[in-house]
Amino acid sequence: MFIERNICNPEARSGWIEVIAGCMFSGKTEELIRRLNRSAIAKQKVVIFKPTIDKRYDEVKVVSHNKNAIDSKPVEKAIDIIALVGDADVVGIDEAQFFDHSIIDVANDLANQGKRVVIAGLDMDYTGKPFGPMPYLMAIAEFVTKVNAICAKTGEIASYTFRHPGQDGTQVLVGEKEAYEARGRRAFFEGMKGRNTYKVKE
Repeated sequence: MFIERNICNPEARSGWIEVIAGCMFSGKTEELIRRLNRSAIAKQKVVIFKPTIDKRYDEVKVVSHNKNAIDSKPVEKAIDIIALVGDADVVGIDEAQFFDHSIIDVANDLANQGKRVVIAGLDMDYTGKPFGPMPYLMAIAEFVTKVNAICAKTGEIASYTFRHPGQDGTQVLVGEKEAYEARGRRAFFEGMKGRNTYKVKE
């Protein structure tokens, strides 16, 4: 649980980074929206960003799988966030795995300015490998929350994102239930046997 900061003395406040990580359908975006809405209720200035590549539910809004939504500013590159933050007290960033590694410096810069930075993203890709800048963001964050889904095969706790066969080849494939499902460890690795997966660039 997070307590909204006291902003009576903005000059003395310290910023920090929170990361919400997990597989698809685990409630990452839902938790991000919940935290940002609480900050808004606390009369704090909130702004949220998402990568332009993510247009699954809405081109502008950040939308969770259960259709909760919040206004956002789509950006193509992480560095664009710096110019658009303004005087926000709290900065939300969704689908951080789709940004390049400059998101790490952006998050640090914002926190060093005294802002609360709340980031959500997939910690692993569909092959079970760490996804983009997420491991680094988790390393520099003061708070890390790892959320789990329910395995579509076994009903157990799921922490892996399984991509349906026939869609292998690239690490990034924006999709929903037509392309992905959450799986637990056993069901995930059983399903990955014999799969052709992308190769990491040298």
